[in-house]
Amino acid sequence: MKPAASIDVNSWMAQAQTRKVMDALMSGGQPARFVGGCVRDALLGLPVKDIDIATPETPERVTALIEQAGLRAIPTGIDHGTITAICDGIPFEITTLRCDVETFGRHARVRYTTDWLEDAARRDLTLNALYCDPDGSVFDLVGGLADLKAGRIRFVGEARARIEEDVLRLLRFFRFYAYYGIGAADEDAVAACRGDGVTNRNFIRGTSLERVGPAVASP
Repeated sequence: MKPAASIDVNSWMAQAQTRKVMDALMSGGQPARFVGGCVRDALLGLPVKDIDIATPETPERVTALIEQAGLRAIPTGIDHGTITAICDGIPFEITTLRCDVETFGRHARVRYTTDWLEDAARRDLTLNALYCDPDGSVFDLVGGLADLKAGRIRFVGEARARIEEDVLRLLRFFRFYAYYGIGAADEDAVAACRGDGVTNRNFIRGTSLERVGPAVASP
């Protein structure tokens, strides 16, 4: 992969806690990259709140590497490959590269992978599928960088398929459009969110507030 952009490393990436977590993950010989909101907001010059990391290492291996570095590892989403590392009270969410084998609304059966493109392809929106090396090199596998610059909120791959995997993604689409969007909304995304009108609406009405809340919170 060739870098598509770069981020100034003299920022949140240079913090001692961030470097310690990344050094621990890469001590096993595999790469680790920042992903999602931290990369998106850094490119936009916005404050970075939460730091998410992707790695080909399995959750068990991630846990071992984090603990070997003297840090705490919490299996916050172990069924989906997510471990939270705690360094000086700061949480870092670390997720193994994966693809969805089968989806069940808000849940999925996953398969771990070492393929960054497979991991990017299962994500929701293109501007959330940007990766960044510790040296600041940004990698864009699904056109997220151009979308981010244009204020275009677009689903990864086929919009309808992304929503069928998780209908709350339609709420995320409108939330991100309200926050980052410029100009008219993406027609394919809007059509997929509309669906047949009844199915999506009834599904959301039957979804608990605990699940709807995070989907409509600010990015």
